[in-house]
Order: sequence, then C-alpha cells, then structure tokens
Amino acid sequence: MPSVTHDDAPLLADLMPWSVAPPRLGRGWPAGPDAACLKSRWDALMKAEGPDREALFEPSRSRTLHSAVGQLPGQSSGTEKLLRAVGPCPEPVRVLHAAFDEQWLIPDHRLIDSARPELWRVADERQVFVVETPSDTGGPQLLATSRLPLLRPGRIRPLHRRPGGAEPNLAPGLLEHLGTRLGLVPAPVDVLAWIMATVRPGLTVPLTEDGELWSRGVELGRRILWLMRRDGDRPKLPGGRRPYVRAPLPSRPLTIDYDRDEETLLLDEGRISPVPPEAWDFEAGGVRVLEQWFTARTARAEPGTLAAIRPATWPQAWTSELLELITVLALLAEVRPQQQELTVTAPVTASELHKAGVLPVPGTARRPASVLDHHEEGPEGQFALI
Repeated sequence: MPSVTHDDAPLLADLMPWSVAPPRLGRGWPAGPDAACLKSRWDALMKAEGPDREALFEPSRSRTLHSAVGQLPGQSSGTEKLLRAVGPCPEPVRVLHAAFDEQWLIPDHRLIDSARPELWRVADERQVFVVETPSDTGGPQLLATSRLPLLRPGRIRPLHRRPGGAEPNLAPGLLEHLGTRLGLVPAPVDVLAWIMATVRPGLTVPLTEDGELWSRGVELGRRILWLMRRDGDRPKLPGGRRPYVRAPLPSRPLTIDYDRDEETLLLDEGRISPVPPEAWDFEAGGVRVLEQWFTARTARAEPGTLAAIRPATWPQAWTSELLELITVLALLAEVRPQQQELTVTAPVTASELHKAGVLPVPGTARRPASVLDHHEEGPEGQFALI
C-alpha cells in the first residue's frame, strides 16, 4: 500500500457512502462455471415433481417452492411459484462468483435467498462494483468488477447510484472540492481509480491536492481497474512470458500443483508455462486465487443433486480462461511495487472535508436512489412500480 505522511485520511465508507451487503444464494446449484450445465440443472428441476422437486431445489427459510417473489430488475424470469413452474431456463448471466472467478448464474429471484435487487437495478455496462475483501489476510483490499458480485462477506459499493452511469456514488461535493484543490474537476471513474491505487488497510483513502501525484495515481488505478474488470482488449504478457499449454490437459483433471523451478502449472499430467511465481502465489481473502479457481471446477458434488450436473470433460473455454487469469494475476503483481512507491503528500484530509461541508455525508447518500422510470414484474405476474 502507498506511503502516507498523515493519519487523517478519510474512510472509503465516507467517500463512497452507498453500500450493499453481498447477495446470498442459499444454494449452490443456480451458479456455476458452465452456462449449459445450469440450463440442464433447471431442466432437471422442471421435470421433477412433488417431493423430488422439493429435494432438488434445496429449500431454505428464505426460499421454498411456495415462495412468491417478483422478477429481478432487468431480468425476464417467470414469477409463478416454483411449485408449478414450467418452461425454459432464464438465460444465465455472468457474475463474479469469487475473487477473479467469473462464473454464471440463473437470474431467477425464486432461486436466490437474498438477491439484493438494488444491485441488479443499477447493473449495466456503465457500472463498476467495488468489493471489500478481508483486510487482514493479504492480497488486494478492494476488487473491482463489471459483473454483479456474489463474493462474501465484504460490502459492495457501486460507482453509480442509477442506471446509465448517472449520479456517482461519491460524497456530495467531493468532486467539486477536489476540483478546487487540483485545478480540475475529476471524473467519478478517476476518483475510483485513485481509490484502487491508494486504499490502505482499514479502508482509508489518502487524498492529495498535488495534481502531478494525482495523475500518477489515477493512471496506476486505471490499470488496476482494467486488469480486474477484464473488459476491452485482453491483457497480455510480453513475448515469451505468455503462458501456453505445453502438455495437453486431461479430460478431467483432479489435482493442481506448481513447479517453482520450472515456472510450470501442473494439472495432473497437463502442463502450462511459463507461469510466474507471482501469479501462483497471488492471494485474495487469504486464499490462493488459482487453487480456488481450479477447485470450483473440479470439487466433487453430492451425487443426485443438481450441483452434480457438470461438464463431462474439461471444456476448452476453461483453459482459455485459466491462461487469461494467470496473465491478469501476473500483471497485477507487477503493479504492487508501484503502489507501494506512491507516497501521498499534500493531503486533503478528513478534517478538511468536514470543514468544507463534504463530510459528514447526508443520510440519503447512504441509501439507494429511487428509480422510478421502469416497471418490474411482481409475484404471480403482478407489476410493481419501483
């Protein structure tokens, strides 16, 4: 984390005041790394009847086959009770299931214990979700994603409070105050980039009025955002450092290991190299990212459950995703020393923000914005105005 010459840095919770607890699925089978298998799981549920359907569904206190709930915002799933539901699977959507692990989810409110509709309401191509991670376990303090995040337990802070990139989730008056100090009003995504580059343990964010330092931090943070969000051009390691499959992966690899001397990732008899040790050692939330990603695709499921419906063989798409993940982790590891070298001077302190009236933020800034321009289907086909 960056060096700093003061202890009066504002809290992330004050700079980005609206936050939401992460969604809670309540059952694992509606999510997974293969979209086709999710549709097969849905089909199996629809074919089952009576007690068999109930057992496959895995009811909880929050969701049973009798639960009456509305559609998720922006989705087109059915709203009749699952007890009598029929029809095709709602089209799976991409989500961030774990740190750096994009998977798929059946976007049906009836399957999810606590879906956090306020997040779905602002999830679009302009949105960036910031996810807090356990701060005492090493790895990044924050993750950023364009996908709806399912990670627990940290809170989620959207960059925008409304769809279409409208109304930044920043302390009212912060942009203008920084503009006065810096000589230019920063864009909301620039503030987020600065946060990603400079956030410290305890989730404090030192600000600065030094324009040159601000520009360096924003540039560094924009690279972090690009690597974490993985949108646009695919990241690549230069030349011969790019990881390749050196020995074909088996149809169903069961183990993962790493040869540090050879810089080689071992998936049973399969070989991928070069894999920099920084990529293998990369942790988030105290867990090695590559091992967690692999386990999510290979851990055995209980026979007879919907979660046991999985690809019969290792899909080629997973290999491509793994190669890209290795690249992302290696490039993020290269950014860390630059973050540590970023000494924040000429601070804009929390005390200054209080004197300027930017802090404390009003209570309305900590609550979701009202979205009154669209209808959402409620339980049993009724319509609800939000």
